[in-house]
Amino acid sequence: MRHDTGTAHTHPTHPGHGGAGWSVAARATLHCLTGCAIGEVLGMVIGTALGWGNAPTVILAIILAFFFGYALTLRGVLSAGVGFKAAVRVALAADTLSIAVMELIDNGVIALWPDAMDAELKDLLFWAALAISLAVAFVVTTPVNKWMIGRGKGHAVVHQSHH
Repeated sequence: MRHDTGTAHTHPTHPGHGGAGWSVAARATLHCLTGCAIGEVLGMVIGTALGWGNAPTVILAIILAFFFGYALTLRGVLSAGVGFKAAVRVALAADTLSIAVMELIDNGVIALWPDAMDAELKDLLFWAALAISLAVAFVVTTPVNKWMIGRGKGHAVVHQSHH
């Protein structure tokens, strides 16, 4: 595997549509997790601090997870010299399914965890449930990204935009 070191957003290349390795999928998922975690934590903190109910807090967290997930991909694709309109298409193609799966699992774990939805910022349960839910989401989303990359979809689109 060759590494593209000409951008701030470094990825190995993926020739053709062959199978993707687990380390490639894990790196793509970690990238997705970073944006999701920023948005998820920020949304939960804002909603909880403002005393919002569960539904508006979760909705805000999901919106921010998508926003930051896409923003991190956009930053890398734009730094590779891709125009804004094309970069937006790349980010949407690369991250939509990954973020959606991650958010479904993450919020599902929190919703099913007893008392987690009622925990406050000062509670260990709030932070533990959030951290564990993101870890579970990472584990579940990695095979999804491996499957997509192996078929030239998902984060493989980001790699193609660099070349």
